[in-house]
Amino acid sequence: MKFVDEARIRVQAGNGGRGSTSFRREKFIPFGGPDGGDGGRGGSVYLRAAPGINTLVDFRIERIWRAEHGEPGSSNDCTGRSGEDLYIPVPIGTVVRDAETGETLGDLAREGDVLAVARGGKGGWGNQRFKSSTNRAPRQFGPGLPGEKRTLELELKVIADVGLLGQPNAGKSTLIRAVSAARPKVADYPFTTLHPHLGVVAVGEHRSFVMADIPGLIEGAAEGAGLGIRFLKHLQRTRLLLHVLDIAPPDPEADPVADARAIVAELKKFSPELARKPRWLVLNKSDLLTEQDAEQRAREIVRRLRYRGPRFLISGATGRGTKDLCEAVMRFLEAEAAAAREAESARGDNGAEQPA
Repeated sequence: MKFVDEARIRVQAGNGGRGSTSFRREKFIPFGGPDGGDGGRGGSVYLRAAPGINTLVDFRIERIWRAEHGEPGSSNDCTGRSGEDLYIPVPIGTVVRDAETGETLGDLAREGDVLAVARGGKGGWGNQRFKSSTNRAPRQFGPGLPGEKRTLELELKVIADVGLLGQPNAGKSTLIRAVSAARPKVADYPFTTLHPHLGVVAVGEHRSFVMADIPGLIEGAAEGAGLGIRFLKHLQRTRLLLHVLDIAPPDPEADPVADARAIVAELKKFSPELARKPRWLVLNKSDLLTEQDAEQRAREIVRRLRYRGPRFLISGATGRGTKDLCEAVMRFLEAEAAAAREAESARGDNGAEQPA
């Protein structure tokens, strides 16, 4: 299935039904009075985050979504049937904006999240609503209000715990293939990854996390060079970034340190918040060097970068070091989750009412 992470759709809520103009007619009751019922309310349009959908490609095909109109009222003071609400399933992680105003309407970040995007019109009044002591046979009725219409911009930001970051051909796709069941394309030329891939990394029983691989970044990406800048938004929901560096590039003139600095600069241009996320250094392709040379080159890269965080020397092709990397990532994510639970508990305790 083609990966599409942006789409524009038109939603239209149902119109309210027309009110009825009717008079009671029964034997021996010649002047029964008005009994026209109200029209039904038009159906509203909602977006609902649903599992099993990972692309917005369907919205490139079906662009207009309409809810059902309300039915007219009828005699005997009967209200018309309301129109059925329309629930549109979207991928988890979809951000919704009003295309005309640019206002962000909602972020469907969790399964089952529901967002109302267009309210149905109210049904019109029947003529029995207009009766009074001076207007005993009203023939007025309400036509029903129109439903809301909106043009929406949908933007998908995939949900992942860990994001892979790096230059083209740094070995990100090879790494995610080595630690998960994801099978992105791998080749000996740049830009083999054309859209994000997600993989579930199992570390042990009931211990796993989701890893995202995005297209590689190059210098000038923030100005539109390359492919990766389009997909950097998919890393904004991650809790940890793994910066993958090729320590044995095929080009002898290539400098992994300069590449790493270029990536960090592009991150800061794109989003300072993304640049502040925890970022670990993953030195890949150690299988192309001897163990001693690989370790020496890794130390030299870390020294030149003045990097003080965790660093891992691995080979995505052979699997060397990947188990230790995944175990460390899992411990980090578990610690983060525990800290978040403690903070939530502390906020709840502070907000609880104290006994008098």
